[in-house]
Amino acid sequence: MEMTLKHRSLAVLLDPEKADLSRLTFTDECHPDYLFVGGSTGGDTTEFVQELKSKIKNQKYKIPVILFPGNSSQFTPEADGILFLSLLSGRNPEFLVDQQVKAARAILESQMDFVPTAYILIDGGVFTSTMRVSHTQPLNPADLDTIVDTCIAAELMGKKAVYLEAGSGAEKPVSAKIIRAVRAKTSVTLIVGGGIRTPEAMKVAYDAGADVVVIGNHFETHPDEIAHFCQMAKSPNGQINDQMVNDKMVNGADERFMRLALCEAEKALAADEIPIGCVIVSQNQIIGRGHNLTETLADVTAHAEIQAITAASQTLGGKYLPDATLYVTVEPCPMCAGAIGWAQISRIVYGAPDPKRGYTIYAPRTFHPKATVTAGVLETECRELIQAFFKNKR
Repeated sequence: MEMTLKHRSLAVLLDPEKADLSRLTFTDECHPDYLFVGGSTGGDTTEFVQELKSKIKNQKYKIPVILFPGNSSQFTPEADGILFLSLLSGRNPEFLVDQQVKAARAILESQMDFVPTAYILIDGGVFTSTMRVSHTQPLNPADLDTIVDTCIAAELMGKKAVYLEAGSGAEKPVSAKIIRAVRAKTSVTLIVGGGIRTPEAMKVAYDAGADVVVIGNHFETHPDEIAHFCQMAKSPNGQINDQMVNDKMVNGADERFMRLALCEAEKALAADEIPIGCVIVSQNQIIGRGHNLTETLADVTAHAEIQAITAASQTLGGKYLPDATLYVTVEPCPMCAGAIGWAQISRIVYGAPDPKRGYTIYAPRTFHPKATVTAGVLETECRELIQAFFKNKR
């Protein structure tokens, strides 16, 4: 029967040809949600899965072993489930449907749980074994429309999951921009893997919309680091503490809500509006959202902050928002700064500065006297989004 993968879960990918099970141990702090087994070239999958499940049982943990097969020969009924993959990023029928047909009867007769999954390879800067074996090319990460359209097609075809893969040993993981764009247009389970080597990179993927993050190549050489990733994945709100990232403090909440503001900015971009987005938060809950609508509404005052303030006031039933934090992707203009001040918002967080029209140039004292300001959260992503918009307009 079909199975559903858990939201915000961690999968460790083990290649039967490379993984050393003697180095793999589990503790209360270190047991991932899933163990994916597979690779592009093979290995004795049955023997490997049997040994792996025996190890899990001996350590008294219940971790599902899910097949991530490169071809039909890697199927084994010893596993707990299978990602029934179709390589939609390529056009080689052997991996679109032929290998699936070869394995279909065995999977059906095993009564194994399965997830119909679209496997989408995105260029991560390296030549991967998937490219070599399948004789297909990855999608260009700059071609966002093709990536998103492929994922939409996958959902329309009945796929229950999309696996965005940068490839084993990728130099660059799948970007937050790609994950957000796919998440905004599909409702399938979103799996992301390839090139993720730090807890911060994992958190970026989760916050952008990934349901499952898969890490394989990194753990082959650093099995001792699995605990750090497990702790982050299971921590409240996904916050990373100082021990996890070598004493570097990361404000998880600010990044998380700024990514949601970026989602609003993407909506503006889709409507051919200047891509600025805003969310307003109180008691860790979003009470207002907005994005730029000046062209859509033919209204010069319809900035993202104004839209979000109006929505927040309607949510709370009052015009003042003294306990709220406003997140906006670009530094507020003087008009918006005035509205933020009149609403008595106590904290403002913005991403990219606006050196031409920002409030700091024209109205630096506009906010409420007790308000605090945090600048530069996800500055690069916020700046690149708006720069790309104006570049395309030239």
